[in-house]
Amino acid sequence: MKVKLSLTALLLCKMVFLTAQEVSYEEYKLDNGLHVILHQDNSAPVVTTSVMYHVGAKDENPERTGFAHFFEHLLFEGTKNIERGKWFEIVTANGGKNNANTTDDRTYYYEVFPSNSLELGLWMESERMLHPVINQVGVDTQNEVVKEEKRLRVDNQPYGRFFENVKKHLFKKHPYKGTTIGKMKHLDAATLEEFMAFNKKYYIPNNAVLVVAGDFKTEATKKMISDYFGDIPKGEPITRSFPKEDPIVTQVEAKAYDPNIQIPAAAISYRTPGFKEREAYVLNMISTYLSDGKSSKLYKKMVDNQKQALQVGAFNQSQEDYGMYIVYALPVGNNTLDVLVDEMEEEIAKIRTDLISENDYQKLQNKFENRFVNSNASIEGIANSLARYYMLYGDTELINKEIDIYRSITREDIKAVASKYLNPNQRVVIDYLPEEKPAN
Repeated sequence: MKVKLSLTALLLCKMVFLTAQEVSYEEYKLDNGLHVILHQDNSAPVVTTSVMYHVGAKDENPERTGFAHFFEHLLFEGTKNIERGKWFEIVTANGGKNNANTTDDRTYYYEVFPSNSLELGLWMESERMLHPVINQVGVDTQNEVVKEEKRLRVDNQPYGRFFENVKKHLFKKHPYKGTTIGKMKHLDAATLEEFMAFNKKYYIPNNAVLVVAGDFKTEATKKMISDYFGDIPKGEPITRSFPKEDPIVTQVEAKAYDPNIQIPAAAISYRTPGFKEREAYVLNMISTYLSDGKSSKLYKKMVDNQKQALQVGAFNQSQEDYGMYIVYALPVGNNTLDVLVDEMEEEIAKIRTDLISENDYQKLQNKFENRFVNSNASIEGIANSLARYYMLYGDTELINKEIDIYRSITREDIKAVASKYLNPNQRVVIDYLPEEKPAN
């Protein structure tokens, strides 16, 4: 009897835990077009203030790549009312932390403060939007910072050029063919006027979403938002029209070289739908099926059983306009890259031709249920998700209902999507090889 009661209690706790993850929020828009989302959680005295701008590497002039990522750095330089170099000092002096990041599709800034410093966070983000100081001193300083980041993360990093080579072969027309960090010669050639024009075009309230998440009082917060952001002028509407890619109809083969590696890699990549499409969710499930954990199909086969690969993985790199589905492996011993490609294709072919087992399907559903619960486990994570779902997906409520999309995916859907997108004639196969460094 005690055992039965314990099991019942555990099930009830699990049900409560899962349902308790629903995120409540309020959203509205200021007259200048700034979208505002508020998520109140008074369980801890901290608050996250974040702004996401709908600008990424794909929005750049092809002769001025790297601008979006450059601005991620440049807009920490200072403002009309924040002295140059003092941004981080102000944050840390008030017990906070902050950061920013850039993708091909968006740029995201955030601060986390004790809740009694919420006004400070709002003021700082309004300063970044309204009063950034963009001058030659800041541009020159951040130019060196970005170059050092590129040296650390790309030029001198093992497999640092992996994505660069996948992208340039998967995309021939769309701006996704470039890298987020861009080309340093483009930044060197850019004028101060070009940086100022980029800021004026994209860092505007009607191209942004402001999220406040955590411990705050709603009416007081709304007043502060109105006070600090309401008078920021609305910018010109932004229109986007990117070229469409032609379908890949025959296998593309390429070689790439990296002076920072000793072990080569085999990479298979496919162009897939953008992350708003239901098929992108199915591809996420296929990735988990193939390579999430040591019991996954590729790992168990190629690493554990057949001892062919040191490492193997599959993932759907989702983006707004297109996705990249990538499968890769690093060989062990005398196994060739061709062997790895054949073995990876064999597992993909099984998904195209056969339904996965009911047991494997239930494991997938359980994993995505757990991910859903964990994704809403922190205030910082919720703030990011709210901004992302509104800005890039056009549906803030996905923070609560995205799991329903995964729940609706069937074994037949998995087979159909694999058959549609993951075929040999639709792929790029790259031999990623060590490059001998020139002798001194």
